[in-house]
Amino acid sequence: MEEPEVPTEHLHETISEKIEEAEHKLKKKGWTIYLAVSTAIMAVLAAVSSLQAGHHSNEAMISQIKSTDQWAHYQSKGIKYDIVENMLLNKPADSDKLKEKLAQYKEDQTEIFKEATESEKESKENLESYKTLATAVTFFQISIAISAISMLTDKRFLWFCAMALSLVGVWQFIMGMM
Repeated sequence: MEEPEVPTEHLHETISEKIEEAEHKLKKKGWTIYLAVSTAIMAVLAAVSSLQAGHHSNEAMISQIKSTDQWAHYQSKGIKYDIVENMLLNKPADSDKLKEKLAQYKEDQTEIFKEATESEKESKENLESYKTLATAVTFFQISIAISAISMLTDKRFLWFCAMALSLVGVWQFIMGMM
């Protein structure tokens, strides 16, 4: 008796198709892993940038408050100076002592002026860092959104766009930290 012939061509085609499908899924999975990891890194960078932006915002406010306090102190020394100067117009007996006070008030005002302008400068620097870091956060958030769209639409070029925007965010982060 003859053995029946089993058609193996169809079986061979099915196996080939399944292998190609598995390879395609593996390639797709490999790409999505990179997408997921890069998106997680973007999220971490966004969080760190956000924390740093908040820190610089707080520091700018604190420095501005210090500056305002110094300017108030400066004005109080000016008022005291004017009062003592008016006292001198009356030609009191202790005019030497009053003249020393006038010199001390002027010296104090000079020192206070330096401190106030330094605090203003520090506030402006922190505010600039805040703005730059806030821009970095924005770039990272946009990249995360584009990465999500890339995953949903299975478009790699969107992922590359997201990576490019992330690099701009990294640049902004570095500039904000300097």
